[in-house]
Amino acid sequence: MSTVTIVCIALMGILLFVLGANVSRQRAIRGAGNQAPTDPTDRLLIAIRAHGNAAEYIPTMIVLLLVCSALSDSWLVDVLAVASLVVRTTHAVGMLSAKTLAAHGPLRDVGALGTYLTGIALGVTAIVTI
Repeated sequence: MSTVTIVCIALMGILLFVLGANVSRQRAIRGAGNQAPTDPTDRLLIAIRAHGNAAEYIPTMIVLLLVCSALSDSWLVDVLAVASLVVRTTHAVGMLSAKTLAAHGPLRDVGALGTYLTGIALGVTAIVTI
């Protein structure tokens, strides 16, 4: 496995934990108030969804990167690792910088589309390198 892929995997793991810490920070700021908000402009809800979305995709991307790395030493795995890190970071920034979850922004949309495309490319790469 290349250094590039390892660093990208580590940074995605760090991103997931930073997003989780942000939820804890928002909960602490909220105090004893509503800990299960539903208002799409609520900063706690935005933090929860940014972390939840990352938790839905980052682990699968990491597993697919590990599988692809085990099956191939192609430069393509490094490209997909960097792409995974970039799109997941872009999506997180897009969500956290949004004023509301009710509207989409360009960073969020690019991050989401990039996540789908990169995830599919990782899956296809894993299959064709068997």
